[in-house]
Amino acid sequence: MPDPRFFEDLGPTSLSRLAELTGAELAPGVDGARDVTAVSTLDRAPPGSVTFLSDPRRVAEIASTKASAVFLHPSLAGSARSGCAALLTKSPQGAYALAAQAMYRPIRNRSAALLAPSAKLEADVLIEPGAVIADGAHIGARTVIGAGAVIGPGVKIGRDCEIGARAVVSFALVGDRVRIYAGAVIGEAGFGATVGPAGLIDIPQLGRVVIQDGVTIGAGACVDRGAYDDTIIGENTKIDNMVQIAHNVRIGRNCVMAAHTGISGSVTIGDGAQFGGRAGVADHLIIGEGARVAAAAGVMRDVPAGETWGGFPARPLKKWMREVAWLSRMATRRGDGAGA
Repeated sequence: MPDPRFFEDLGPTSLSRLAELTGAELAPGVDGARDVTAVSTLDRAPPGSVTFLSDPRRVAEIASTKASAVFLHPSLAGSARSGCAALLTKSPQGAYALAAQAMYRPIRNRSAALLAPSAKLEADVLIEPGAVIADGAHIGARTVIGAGAVIGPGVKIGRDCEIGARAVVSFALVGDRVRIYAGAVIGEAGFGATVGPAGLIDIPQLGRVVIQDGVTIGAGACVDRGAYDDTIIGENTKIDNMVQIAHNVRIGRNCVMAAHTGISGSVTIGDGAQFGGRAGVADHLIIGEGARVAAAAGVMRDVPAGETWGGFPARPLKKWMREVAWLSRMATRRGDGAGA
């Protein structure tokens, strides 16, 4: 469920209205006057919500969802359980995105003041010139907000933190002793698009960023808020300048990421993992506890705990080094045109 500190609930919507908005068709026998009050993912959907199923391999999950309605491909029309209304469409995720846009919108700062009257500051907070603290924000004791920084509506920042000049923090819950350096952007919408009735549409990003105690995030880094769940950065993790962390990523404790690392959406990273500069990780992978990814590596598969991988596509370090050595020998052996 979207956090009401960050997203405005636009009220219940009838199934017939959702069908009109999305181009979906109500399955036979569905009461179009029935209301839904929320959007949610299939596995977390509460009663009264609408969800979607776009992957036929997950069709068995419809039997256990608590959702009151589901967007489905017409070929799966018969799979909806009793009591869960089916809205039939060739683009279930696109229909879900349009429903989410109709039912929620991000809360905006409506105060003309740099420090909104509803913002709460604990003792000894230092706000440098030009910083904006929006409606409902809460800043912990002894935290410093740098010049020109923007703290969005509803954001909570803990004690003894440092927010650098022109950093932007929105849709986020930040722990104690966190340092976010100049120009970093925390909580913007992650990249996500799907096909709608009239072409590509953005998928609403309804999650948050949760930053635990002791984290450091370097200058110019970007941490996207979750699309459905939260983006989470674990305690004492250290992130260098110009790092990109996409939506729904979960990073463990005491991890290290060097500059220009890029982590794609929905990656899970175990405690103590390390990434060299310009490492890249494809989406929906698992990087095990204590794993190490070499600089400029391109990870396309899960990395087991404790292993070191390098190269592109990344593979275990010893295998990669043997392949590099073999290629070098082949390229320079006697009689080869390159070595003549």
